[in-house]
Amino acid sequence: MTTQPGQRRYDIAETVLRANIAEGLLPEGLVLLEGHIADMLQMSRAPVQHALQSLEAKGLVHRFQGRGYLVGAAGRGIEPLRTDIRQIGLAINQHADTALQSRASWERIYDTVERDVAGCVVFGRYRIIESELASHFNVSRTVVRDVLARLSERGLVRKNQSSHWIAGPLTAQTVKDHFGLRAMLEPQALTSAAAQIDRAALEALLARLQRLERDHPEDSLSDMDDLQACFIDTCILATPNERLRELIRNNLLPVTATTSLLAHLGLPADLTTITELRLVVELLSRGATTAAAAMHETHLDAALNRTIAQMKIVAIIPDPGATAAYLTRVQE
Repeated sequence: MTTQPGQRRYDIAETVLRANIAEGLLPEGLVLLEGHIADMLQMSRAPVQHALQSLEAKGLVHRFQGRGYLVGAAGRGIEPLRTDIRQIGLAINQHADTALQSRASWERIYDTVERDVAGCVVFGRYRIIESELASHFNVSRTVVRDVLARLSERGLVRKNQSSHWIAGPLTAQTVKDHFGLRAMLEPQALTSAAAQIDRAALEALLARLQRLERDHPEDSLSDMDDLQACFIDTCILATPNERLRELIRNNLLPVTATTSLLAHLGLPADLTTITELRLVVELLSRGATTAAAAMHETHLDAALNRTIAQMKIVAIIPDPGATAAYLTRVQE
């Protein structure tokens, strides 16, 4: 397993995974999830997704009726092995480790900062002090400014009139604005993606939605984040328009953070979400693209109403006690 200086992140990820598969460290049937691998390699999900797609094309992994990939070639009836890869670990040789560590410092902390910021804004307005953020991650102020600049580009933070970095608040109106953008962007993306969608992934998603809708397993609601992410990845982000994909991802950040946080607070999800998504996917699988796009608009309208209703409950919940140390609540 060798890497070259300046090697692209997805090449590094592919090299590491391919070597671990070849050496038997990742057993046949093991379920590989992008997020877990990204955490272990300290990179974002995009290069890991690219690496898994490349490994799939080479017959080393394959998709199945669930989220992620299975180790091994398709068509052999391999049963999923749902052991957490983080418990198994990845063997990373010195060359790959050096290549990973040579990435720009801001990339190594960006995902964590993004998650911290997105998870608190539903509770109010927070200030990010550059020196405290730098101290928290033991990085330079230059690195911190790079991170904050990218968060600003994605709409998660801004500078106020005093040039302080501010995150939030995420109000009912801002949620409406984000869902308004979703209604404009996502049906268009779905329409343009129809011919590009991975049919096997679409059928697997449909089977999963049908099973959840029929059986109502106890974990169906706790799995909602993963389910909706799978829907977005499969049906929306398959659009060939790269700029549209970027706009959708950026707009989804605070929305996803809000729905995830509401679930973690114990607020119940709504099983009608599964039915709505199932109808969209079913229409897509039948080639009824226009009807699928219209159904997705209906789903977004209903999802907005559900989110607003839950945010009214959050309004009476105290601030979270586990906010990152570098985030300071600003009194309204």
